[in-house]
Amino acid sequence: MDGHTAREQSIEWRQIDDAWQRIESWLERNAPATWANLLPGASEAELEELQESLGVRLPVGLKALWSRRAGVGPEPIPGFMPGRCVLMSFDVVRRTYQLKMQLWQEDQEAQRRTGGTEEITVWRPSWVPFAAIGRDALSGLSLDAETGRIWYWNEYAERSVKSESLTDYMEEMADVLEVPLLAEEARVGLMNGFLVWGAPRNDAERAVWAPLAG
Repeated sequence: MDGHTAREQSIEWRQIDDAWQRIESWLERNAPATWANLLPGASEAELEELQESLGVRLPVGLKALWSRRAGVGPEPIPGFMPGRCVLMSFDVVRRTYQLKMQLWQEDQEAQRRTGGTEEITVWRPSWVPFAAIGRDALSGLSLDAETGRIWYWNEYAERSVKSESLTDYMEEMADVLEVPLLAEEARVGLMNGFLVWGAPRNDAERAVWAPLAG
């Protein structure tokens, strides 16, 4: 690794670390139920084990994030991150990646059999899932280890770029929590001590949900 690359990675690590510190400080003060469900940070050995089990290089930004918090506990909690997401535990990361890679391999095999040349983005080996929408993780976000972009995916093969970088994604979240006007625009609120990104969709939850800027 040359000095320039090492310096860039050090900057990215610090940016993610700073953004997450802002987020977690806010959660501890304002959304204790969400904060209590965060798992401890992963050790270097645990990160190496995850990288080896996936067979793909973990982006430095995810290492920085997971060093602070390696996902959330098994109990379902509201989506507290942009896009109604929650951080995946390492078990969910592994399971999701393996399932998606099976789809990718099946797609590659189908193209070889039919002689197809059109590239369809079902999945890419460089995508590392890190956030899920719902406890079943049928949809969520992945970080492309090659480009640094964040991709949204779901069970219906919908794929789209959601952010140009993990740094942008995390800093946007921190900004929204700290600036009431941004929170109002993003429809972010609190519900029984949980941070909820996006207004609830059923009457029972709406009855106990309060917008941050409300």
